[in-house]
Amino acid sequence: MSLVRLNIKGISYSQTQNGAYALILNELDGDRKLPIVIGAFEAQSIAIALEKEIRPPRPLTHDLFKNFADRFDIVVKQVIIHKLVDGVFYSSLICERDKIEEIIDARTSDAIALALRFDAPIFTYKNILDKAGIYLKVNPKEESENQDSILVDDIISTELEPDAPRENLKGKTLAELHALLDESVSNEDYERAAHIRDEISKRE
Repeated sequence: MSLVRLNIKGISYSQTQNGAYALILNELDGDRKLPIVIGAFEAQSIAIALEKEIRPPRPLTHDLFKNFADRFDIVVKQVIIHKLVDGVFYSSLICERDKIEEIIDARTSDAIALALRFDAPIFTYKNILDKAGIYLKVNPKEESENQDSILVDDIISTELEPDAPRENLKGKTLAELHALLDESVSNEDYERAAHIRDEISKRE
């Protein structure tokens, strides 16, 4: 079976499943998306890895794993989403130490959070993408080259829903925004911190 490389297209709160987030993976050489429902903790960990400018004051679990692996010269070389059963994706970490390769079973959300920290490529098999891949219709007014997130209300739907209500930052000064950013990072509210950072980037 042939492997298809995937990129992370976006991650967003799913309004259809309480406390769940929708992670969207995009095939590298195509238009199909692979939607995966993940939990809040995993979504936060992935978001932090995507937002390079946000650094938590203490290492999260996936950061700890990375530090542990670095200390013992273990490298995650790639992640493979290898099975789909009853809507659940199964993944493997392909690791290497002393030129010996090992395969470790992992939840897909954990595997992707680690792939980001190791700069490891993410793959799936073509038959999984054929089975679960979808085409998302993006609002042209909201699409841009730098778009790093997509709000998905229902991961089974092929339509994007309107953005969820966000904190209004338009009336804040840059100094106030930087203060709010520091406060959000200190409180480990990284989703809010990413929103504030985006507003700061627009102005600077």
